[in-house]
Amino acid sequence: MRGFLIPAPDSPLRDRAFRKLLICRFAAATVNQIQSVVVGWQLFTMTHDPLTLGWVGLAQFLPMAALVLPAGDIADRVSRKLLVTVSCLLVAVAGVLFLMLTLSGTQSPLGFYGVLVLFGVARAFSGPSFSSLLPQVVGEDRLPKAIALSSSVFQVAIIGGPALGGAVYLAGPAIAYGLCTALSLVAAIAAASITRPLPAQADTTQQSAFERFTAGIVYVRTRPIILGAISLDLFAVLLGGATALLPVYAHSILHTGPAGLGALRSAVAIGAFLMGIYLGRVSLNRRAGPVMFAAVAIFGIGTIVFGLSTNFVLSFAALATMGAADMISVFVRSTLIQLATPDAMRGRVNAVNMLFIGASNELGEFESGVTAGIFGTVPAVVLGGIGTLAVVGAWMWMFPALRRVDRLEDVGRRPAASD
Repeated sequence: MRGFLIPAPDSPLRDRAFRKLLICRFAAATVNQIQSVVVGWQLFTMTHDPLTLGWVGLAQFLPMAALVLPAGDIADRVSRKLLVTVSCLLVAVAGVLFLMLTLSGTQSPLGFYGVLVLFGVARAFSGPSFSSLLPQVVGEDRLPKAIALSSSVFQVAIIGGPALGGAVYLAGPAIAYGLCTALSLVAAIAAASITRPLPAQADTTQQSAFERFTAGIVYVRTRPIILGAISLDLFAVLLGGATALLPVYAHSILHTGPAGLGALRSAVAIGAFLMGIYLGRVSLNRRAGPVMFAAVAIFGIGTIVFGLSTNFVLSFAALATMGAADMISVFVRSTLIQLATPDAMRGRVNAVNMLFIGASNELGEFESGVTAGIFGTVPAVVLGGIGTLAVVGAWMWMFPALRRVDRLEDVGRRPAASD
């Protein structure tokens, strides 16, 4: 056990700058999870209208979708460390505003929606900036393991954040917002204290604003490996969004109640966390492309098993397997995107990736709800899993360059190609 806990000699965990970046990501992700629980519960108890929760999600998603491409351009022109720091400070300001609204005793959700828009703006800038800052901090040689460890830290926040938010809410929403503000400041300080010299961003001032904003889209479209990896995740998550229907399974199929629902929600994150720790210690040296396709196929099979299961243990295991498989896919996709993209373009390419991820998550939940309403809950989940397997087969045929990827580190040396 001791050998497992001690970082390997080549582990990025031995790097102080990387550890600060992990602290930043963990604190920021925990704030997101706490805030999602507290704001949702507070506004629902205020209005008793389920539509309120839809407005909560929309208020955050729209500014992110509108600003993420310009934010990616800015991340390629100014200090990414500065952008991450400022984004964390904006989230801290949002925490203070939530606190002030709560202490004022208002019974109108409009002010909260306005603050959520500010939070969405911060999210638009933090995503591309953080993803592009990571390779600058650790270098490309240690990037795969750094991505795996960063993803694992994110999963810890996913697992513990909602529980912490619920527990703190018992002391009052004001306490919860105070904690969010403090953690946001911790994230900002951690990012700002990275003192390692970082590469300068590219000078793109000779391009028009429209050319700069869309350069990431053009770059992705002309690189089959990147386009295939991003779009594979988009359609796989879009069709295999079983987690959106977990409340129905917990209540009507598995008969587990709220405690069981919480366990089921944690199962995916637990599987992803354990796989992320494994990938952070063991290098994926060969056949990266086939491994990615296999992982997405396992995700689809896990979705089908979960959809058909009426046993809680089997359902939990299926969800954990889905989480582990998704982590492999995320790891390969993220590493491919980072290594196949020059540093001067990483902000804009990561912005496109973030836009795809946001669309897959939001639209995936919508698709699951619509198909469940049409076909029923179990058929909807099973059809989603079958659809994911069909996407894997289609993408293996459409993107042979992605299928042939062997060593991750060789991707950055490949010239642009078309299939």
